[in-house]
Amino acid sequence: MKKLITALLLCCVVAPAQSHPAVAIRNARIVTVSGPVINKGTVVVRNGLIEAVGENVAVPVDALLVEGEGLTVYPGLIDALSMWGQPGGAPAAAAAAGRGGRGTTTTAMPAAAAPAVAMGLGAMTAPVERARGPEDRPQTTSWVKIADEINATDRRIESARSAGFTTAVTFPTRGIFAGQGAVIDLISGEKAGEMVVASPVGQYISIGRTGGFGGGGGGGGFPSSLMGYIAYLRQIYLDAEHYKLVKDAYAKNPNGMQRPEYDRALEGVLDSPRILLPANRLVEIDRMLRLAADLKQPFILYGGRETYRPEAAALLKKANIPMLLSLKWPEKTRDADPEDVDSMRTLETRDKAASAASVLQKARVKFAFYSDGLETPKELQSAIKKALDAGLSREDALRALTLSPAEIFQVADRVGSIEKGKIGNLVVTRGEIFDDRTKVEMIFVDGRKYMPAVDAAPMGGRGMATVDPGVKQ
Repeated sequence: MKKLITALLLCCVVAPAQSHPAVAIRNARIVTVSGPVINKGTVVVRNGLIEAVGENVAVPVDALLVEGEGLTVYPGLIDALSMWGQPGGAPAAAAAAGRGGRGTTTTAMPAAAAPAVAMGLGAMTAPVERARGPEDRPQTTSWVKIADEINATDRRIESARSAGFTTAVTFPTRGIFAGQGAVIDLISGEKAGEMVVASPVGQYISIGRTGGFGGGGGGGGFPSSLMGYIAYLRQIYLDAEHYKLVKDAYAKNPNGMQRPEYDRALEGVLDSPRILLPANRLVEIDRMLRLAADLKQPFILYGGRETYRPEAAALLKKANIPMLLSLKWPEKTRDADPEDVDSMRTLETRDKAASAASVLQKARVKFAFYSDGLETPKELQSAIKKALDAGLSREDALRALTLSPAEIFQVADRVGSIEKGKIGNLVVTRGEIFDDRTKVEMIFVDGRKYMPAVDAAPMGGRGMATVDPGVKQ
């Protein structure tokens, strides 16, 4: 009898994982983003994909039914430039840098130091050889694919999902050519490969410390100035162009031709469909637009701190280039010297930076938001609210966090809006998504249902979400 009771209990535990092949949210307000708002409709998700959406959609008999009266369904939010889902500690690109090979890092350990290091001696005092020129491939790990480094147990995934984020465009960020990013869905505790939506989606580049995200290189040696960084970028793409010509010629007729040497740094550069260039100040935006024109590569700018200036928006509009706009609005650091006097430009930027989104929208420049180190739901919601208070409409804010990043990275056929056939990434709220008192009721990622923490504050607060295994397909 005891064994029978145990068996029945086990069946009850296992059953939910197989009992809901589909989910239907009925009689809810549906904000599709790509089309008109459906005031009272139904969304059906099956096997991780949106099977149907509309006013007169029938609920499948095998679906888990969610009564949507009083609820609003939105597409899952997307972080357009992120480090979510990456290994803890050092960024992935830095870890890869120690693996050796051409294009590794700016430093090298002399052979004479190896015995001492092996014995645990002299590792900190061994002489370090600095990069002397572009041929040393300083601060370059362009071959690194973050899709190979994804950490499905990253705690930030849970926190971001509680704020309504279901997708992130995540990049390695250490060095000049840091590596190739990927679009991932924010699934917790699963196989990392299941999280990847698209890879690679771009090469992350930083120049000195001008980047709006992650920061630049350092450590001495070449390059050590802005001119050096730009010269290095130009040289890499000249090398890549020559490398490709030689490879193509060899592939066409290898007979009698010496085979080209394999260069993984240049392979990584050629493998990237676009590059991400840092540009915060007006002068940097102008400089990066000119540089990218010389490099002849598809590109995106990130940072955008001074895009509240009409001149900056006009430059982007003329070039028809999108901007990834940081949500970390500038503010005075807490440990700043109270006797330091900030410049008028610094004060103006702090005061007006949050209006950049509305300025870009009025200029019809495509832009998308990114978290830039903000992790908690409260921080993210506060940053979005500042943009709304500075003139951005709710509709445009939502688009900058859903369909716009999907379009910029060319995955709008998979995520970014509520349409039949797209991935089942949804956020279900009670109230408008950016209102202070709005509560996230549930989140669907790849059709899997997650619940925000019970103690989470409305549209904010820190806490861990939980997954409903009964909806996993």
